[in-house]
Amino acid sequence: MRVYVPLTLPGLAEAHQAGELGPGPLRAYAVTPGLREWYVSDDIEELEYAALSRAAAASLRLIAADPAAPPRRVVVALDVADKAATATPGVDEATLGQVALADAVRLAVAAAVHVDADDAEADVSAAARAVEAADGGDGDAQFTVDSAEDHELLWFGVQEIPGLLK
Repeated sequence: MRVYVPLTLPGLAEAHQAGELGPGPLRAYAVTPGLREWYVSDDIEELEYAALSRAAAASLRLIAADPAAPPRRVVVALDVADKAATATPGVDEATLGQVALADAVRLAVAAAVHVDADDAEADVSAAARAVEAADGGDGDAQFTVDSAEDHELLWFGVQEIPGLLK
């Protein structure tokens, strides 16, 4: 199963130094039955993109919680055994596609790291400041959050992590 772990750049630096994402339990996102039902698609690539997008939104919330974190969303994609991921109960907006990984995962086995490009920083920074108001129903704040989501995350191999942390 492919899972997507939301991080910040400082979180990625810690994982890189430790050689693993952890300790468990780790929050991640994946193609769960609830996500399939919500997204209404049988196309696995579309469903995985939806899970990646959910993880990117979680990364934005991590940035909002850590004002010192650079405004670039980070998501690590991992392949784990199906039994390693437990779906979060419920199918509400907050838990849609969310899974828990009980144990730490070696960073070396990551399939990819997805990170915003430098040109997304202004929109991601504004979205991080607006995400709480957007969650509260503020339409203007939601527009600001959506502007960050308009930026596609770039794909990097695990071996490129040191360059991302400079």
